[in-house]
Amino acid sequence: MGTPWPGGLTYREAHLAMELLADTGLVSSMEVVEVNPIADHENRTGRLAAELILSALGRTIA
Repeated sequence: MGTPWPGGLTYREAHLAMELLADTGLVSSMEVVEVNPIADHENRTGRLAAELILSALGRTIA
């Protein structure tokens, strides 16, 4: 999961933002950046990026 940033989004807030965008039906593309496999411990950032992409495509979390 990257470096926490004061005032940054929480895990749930990030997913909610992606879900709300998906609900609009207006998202036709997106770019995911800052996923560095060399600095990614146990693929945590990669998994989070994949989860956020899925939320942007319409998958919801419980």
